Amino acid sequence: MKLISWNVNGLRACMGKGFLDFVQAQDADVICLQETKMQQGQADVPMEGYHEYWCSAEKKGYSGTAVFTKQEPLSVRYGLGIDVHDHEGRAITVEYEGFYLVCVYVPNSQDELKRLDYRMQWEDDFRAYVKGLDAVKPVVICGDMNVAHEEIDLKNPKTNRRNAGFSDEERAKMTELIGAGFTDTFRHFYPGLTGAYSWWSYRFKAREKNAGWRIDYFLVSDRLMPRVAKAGILNDVFGSDHCPVTLEIE
Repeated sequence: MKLISWNVNGLRACMGKGFLDFVQAQDADVICLQETKMQQGQADVPMEGYHEYWCSAEKKGYSGTAVFTKQEPLSVRYGLGIDVHDHEGRAITVEYEGFYLVCVYVPNSQDELKRLDYRMQWEDDFRAYVKGLDAVKPVVICGDMNVAHEEIDLKNPKTNRRNAGFSDEERAKMTELIGAGFTDTFRHFYPGLTGAYSWWSYRFKAREKNAGWRIDYFLVSDRLMPRVAKAGILNDVFGSDHCPVTLEIE
């Protein structure tokens, strides 16, 4: 089973930059998107052969997640079931026979960490949510988690220490999430690989210089790892300021 996760930074814009060609070439079983910035039906997204599930923000042109899956899920949930978190279209959970898949777009702490307190609340509630799922069956979490976990996960750790996405608080919450029984699949296969990033600022020719951050993940329940065959980053795919990340499960 091949899974892809991609923050498309506006699906309509990404469709004008080769999104559908990418989908056709990859022929993945599941495609999870973040930052769709649209409601279902606002544009024609011809994804033949896929069941589609959308969780859009109430605010137009903001946030949003979507899951396209060839296999029809047993069930689908939108949001975390917590009102304070469920107006921005940030999570979709689809249930398969062998596992839950959670497509997530974690809130950004923003400039000067002005949304950090909310982010901390989200982190605790999200961790509790996925632990609840994990008590039933294994979980695959994918998406833009808006944190570079370790110094190896971004080009310039020292100058970004107190910036959104690399604050001590956000990194500690990722450590807690992984410690709750999950594996960062990319780091499992490539523990010491440097220069492996999934997001680059549009400024300062960051992508050209590979001055990036790895903030897009596939995490899986530890007990599911024996079935994980591959994890990757498709850093040669353009169309967004993020690139897709991949997972293959046997």
